[in-house]
Amino acid sequence: MTATRERAPGEDAAALLGALIADQLRAVQSVATAAEKLSAAADAVAAALRAGGRLIYLGAGASGALAFQDGAELPGTFGLDPARLAFVSPAGAGATSPVDSAGEDDEQSARRAIAALEPGGNDLVLAVSASGSTPFTLAGALAAKARGARVVALACRRNAPLLDCADLGVLIETGPEAVDGSTRLAAGTAQKAALGVISTLCCAQLGHVHRRLMVNLKPDNAKLRARARGIVERLSAVDEATAAAALRATNYDVKAAVVAAAGGLDAEAAKALVEACEGDLATALAQAPAYRLKEFQPRA
Repeated sequence: MTATRERAPGEDAAALLGALIADQLRAVQSVATAAEKLSAAADAVAAALRAGGRLIYLGAGASGALAFQDGAELPGTFGLDPARLAFVSPAGAGATSPVDSAGEDDEQSARRAIAALEPGGNDLVLAVSASGSTPFTLAGALAAKARGARVVALACRRNAPLLDCADLGVLIETGPEAVDGSTRLAAGTAQKAALGVISTLCCAQLGHVHRRLMVNLKPDNAKLRARARGIVERLSAVDEATAAAALRATNYDVKAAVVAAAGGLDAEAAKALVEACEGDLATALAQAPAYRLKEFQPRA
C-alpha cells in the first residue's frame, strides 16, 4: 500500500492563503510611501544616462534576480542601449540560475566584479537588498562609491547599512513576512514594483514614453510590431495600413513613423526631425507641419 501524506487542515491553508494575499497587497501599498524617494531615484538614473554613464544593477539572491529582470526588459521596452546597462550578482555571467545563495556572503567577488566594470562619476549603481545588509551587495556598493560612482539603494528594513552608505537610500518598509524570513514574498513584490517605477519614470524622462505609450520600443517580434503599429495609429490618427507603411519606411523607428504619418513628412525628414529634437517626440510633433493633436484619443 502506498503511503499518503495527510493534507493540512483546511482552515490552516485558508489562513495562510489570506495572509499571503494580504502581504502582497501591503507590499504594493508600501511602495507609495516612498514616492518622493522613488522620483528622486529616477531623476538620478536619468541624469547618469544623459551624461553618457551606465546603469549598473547590483544585488544577490532573489533581489538580484528581480534587478536583472527589470534591467533586461529595458532595451526591448524602451529602446535603451544594452551597452549602457550592466549587472553584478554572485551568479555571474553564464550561470544556469540567477540566484546563488552561497554567493550572497562573497564580498571579494562583489569587489572584483565592480572593479572589472571600472565605474566612474557618470555611472549609477542601483543596489537592491531586502534586508539592506547582504554582504555581497553592501561590499559592491561601497566599492562602486570608492571609484566615484553614485549609488542608489533599495531596502525593506529601516536603518539598513546599505541605505546608510548610499547617496540616495529608498526605504520600502514591508514589515514581517507571512512565511517568516521569505523575502521573496512581500519584500520581493515591493522591490519589483519599486524597480519598475524607477526605470519607467527614468525612461519617460529620457523621452521614451509619450502620452503613456512606449514610443521607443524595439519591435523585433510579431507582438511588438503589432503594438508599434497601434501606437502609430493612435498618435498619428491614421489607419492601420498607413501606420504599417510608415513603420516599414522608417525601418520600424516608432518615433519617426509617428512624425512621418502625423506630420506629412517622408521617412528621412521625419528621422532627421526626431534626431534634431534629441528624441523628444512632443517637440518633433510640434514642429511637424501637418500634426493633428486634437485627433488623438487616449485609450480608456
